Amino acid sequence: MNIGIVGLGLIGGSLGLDLRSQGYRVLGVSRQVATCEQAIARGIVDAASTDGQLLETANLVFLCTPLGVMETTVKAIIPHLSPETTLTDVGSVKAWVVNTLAPLWPNFVGGHPMAGTADSGVAAAQRGLFQDAPYVLTPTATTPKSALEQVEKVVQSLHVRIYHCSPEEHDLAVAWISHLPVMISASLIAACVQEANLEVQLLAKALASSGFRDTSRVGGGNPELGLMMAQYNQKSLLRSLDTYRQQLDHLIEAIAQSDWATLQALLEQTRQTRSAFTTNPH
Repeated sequence: MNIGIVGLGLIGGSLGLDLRSQGYRVLGVSRQVATCEQAIARGIVDAASTDGQLLETANLVFLCTPLGVMETTVKAIIPHLSPETTLTDVGSVKAWVVNTLAPLWPNFVGGHPMAGTADSGVAAAQRGLFQDAPYVLTPTATTPKSALEQVEKVVQSLHVRIYHCSPEEHDLAVAWISHLPVMISASLIAACVQEANLEVQLLAKALASSGFRDTSRVGGGNPELGLMMAQYNQKSLLRSLDTYRQQLDHLIEAIAQSDWATLQALLEQTRQTRSAFTTNPH
């Protein structure tokens, strides 16, 4: 099977490495010649080009571009695709993607591998990035069964945990566990640098350890990804942010009133609840 990958960054490049190791022939398309050359040199793809014509023989195409250029990218590659070709994406938002792309290409399956690092670009691509990670597929009532089965078969070779849900359910869920944490983490970093006493700020930077690294990691990632999360999942993200603000206000009130019993109860509850979000079901 020939598999096309449009967008050879962290996710697209990592897909290429794993899919080639499974025996698939991988065809890569990127806007930059240098990226194509690097992808070939690293063994990410069998062939690469800035021209979408390379996808003419592709049976399945993974769209790994930023959300903001997905629509124009699909319109650009459609003339080069066989009518039987299946198209899927890896975007972190699904309702907008499915509603926008499915009308352009009937054999479209929304997808989202829940994996990544703080790094970006083809140089950050790595083998095994998706292993044991959730991989969400969001078929709708009009998604062809054959297209869904084809994506499932290929994705299963990545040794992921496949989940099915509607695009809308996906966006509500990831607003809580992916998009909201990015905004909270970014706000934490922004708040820390508001310390007016320069000596205290420098001391805080010197003392920052694992706790700060853990809570600030996603807020210090690729700004474009955070912007796209907010722009394309605005309604669900605002819903989560409003609830988080209510919880924060509750916390502030408890501390301001020296209501240590309420604070302790909250911390006991969150300690018990956290494992339900961090222990991966198999």
